[in-house]
Amino acid sequence: MTTPVSESTGYGPNREMSVLGYVVGIGIAILLLPLLPFALVGWLLWRFLGSRFSRTEPISWGERERPAGSRPP
Repeated sequence: MTTPVSESTGYGPNREMSVLGYVVGIGIAILLLPLLPFALVGWLLWRFLGSRFSRTEPISWGERERPAGSRPP
């Protein structure tokens, strides 16, 4: 039998939903575990080689390549 709205105790912890959330989270972690070596290699390459190819100054969204000697609008 269901609890009528007038007798509801309000919001509170729901053990079943908490367990379901943990099960789904653990499942996703297990599925993504095989990608960990690729992520680690990518991070290492970015960490050690990224500075070689990066610019020294930040680029604004509106900045475009302009010919040498031209004035900004």
